Amino acid sequence: MSSAYLTIEQIGMTFTRGAERSEVLTGISLKIERGSFVALIGHSGCGKSTLLNIVAGLMRPTAGAIILDGKEVGAPGPDRAVVFQNHSLLPWLTVYENVRLGVDKVFGRGRKSRAERHAWTLHNLDLVQMTAAKDKRPAEISGGMRQRVGIAPALAMEPKLLLMDEPFGALDALTRAHLQDQVMEIQQRLRNTVVMITHDVDEAVLLAARIVMMTNGPAAAIGQVLDIELPRPRDRLALAEDKTYAHYRGEVLRFLYERQRRPAETAA
Repeated sequence: MSSAYLTIEQIGMTFTRGAERSEVLTGISLKIERGSFVALIGHSGCGKSTLLNIVAGLMRPTAGAIILDGKEVGAPGPDRAVVFQNHSLLPWLTVYENVRLGVDKVFGRGRKSRAERHAWTLHNLDLVQMTAAKDKRPAEISGGMRQRVGIAPALAMEPKLLLMDEPFGALDALTRAHLQDQVMEIQQRLRNTVVMITHDVDEAVLLAARIVMMTNGPAAAIGQVLDIELPRPRDRLALAEDKTYAHYRGEVLRFLYERQRRPAETAA
């Protein structure tokens, strides 16, 4: 078996406020292979976003280390791109300009010529099927289109690791399904490594090669890791009647609603 591309090694995170200490994560260890798609799932408050921020270098863990491609992560960097639930586009810039801003930041100073950066911006807009709207501003396009544009700068960075924090959580069901299909197609084409947070069981089973299920906080840990052995490309309509898909879906639901009941239910 090949060595891990991303290693999450005994991560612990404790927040301190005066005399109060809150342990959010404890003993989180996980190895992720290059080109894999991993979904993190768990009830609210289990530290999923905290873990993602630590991997991104946006937060320093209290204990443990993140190793990406043989190097320890200690700060944010262009080798890791983050897509948040909200698109974070600058409203005064066009779709093209929003993506070009990131391209210039990463590939300026002689790494790519102006013409190359223009072509690369258009290429990544084409990946998310937004070339036709390149001259529009965010207010002039739909929420789903804005989220697609929000993914383009992350892809344009050519990151070693793409981190997604519930990127489709605020979208309607049909738009969400369309973007899920698009992300599957892009990941298959680029073979990039993706770690995505989701609260949606069907989304996790559809997209991921592995589902990492978190126990409830405080002091959340990894409760179970489930390998999803479904062939790609995946067709959501065909999987709706697939017994193996239903089995994986049932495994995740059992973990969330039997082994890890919602915190409010446990306290009742």
